[in-house]
Amino acid sequence: MGRPSRETGLLDTELDALPPELRWREWMTRVEAVIFAAPEPVTRELLSQIVGRACSIDLLIEDIANELAARPYEIVAVAGGWQFRTRPRQAEVLKAAFGGTTTGADITEGEMLVLASIAYHQPVTRGALSDMLGREVSRDVIGHLRRIDMIASGPRSPQPGAPYTYVTTKKFLEQFGLETLRDLPDLEALEDAGLLSQATIDVPDAPISGTGAEPGS
Repeated sequence: MGRPSRETGLLDTELDALPPELRWREWMTRVEAVIFAAPEPVTRELLSQIVGRACSIDLLIEDIANELAARPYEIVAVAGGWQFRTRPRQAEVLKAAFGGTTTGADITEGEMLVLASIAYHQPVTRGALSDMLGREVSRDVIGHLRRIDMIASGPRSPQPGAPYTYVTTKKFLEQFGLETLRDLPDLEALEDAGLLSQATIDVPDAPISGTGAEPGS
């Protein structure tokens, strides 16, 4: 006698009545459907609710990725889950079709430099960012990065006055295609390549300011 099916509501997740090949195909279809419909990356925990206990989600994702090899979109691990995204090589096509950029975040070059500094040194205060970059980082910049959900407030600093620190968000990971912060490019490698120095040179030697105010330090 087969083991009882585990059910999520009325959903049969084990699919014991199906041959192994069809069972695997149905699990793949379910995972694709959920990831396709989700507005944000789908976690392993959520996917485990729609497939059988013996199903390897990693192998399932690998098979889906292989089937999508010739498609203009792919399945990517990002922000602790999985998401469908158009392939980078389609960027010019999308730009021609929709105009402008295809990302949701409107970030200036100066703000990008601040965001990168937060990503590598978080949790970090606005004052520390100003010291790091050699110019004042305005509250406007911090406010804009918060409004577009690239950064959030971190723990208060133990410095006098207990200023706010800032950290990156889950949306930051999604925006830049990172599964975790460990996927950030190695800082020393960027410095050795001169990329960080070049970024500093390219931003005018003036206070980095934005368009909206952010209360606090």
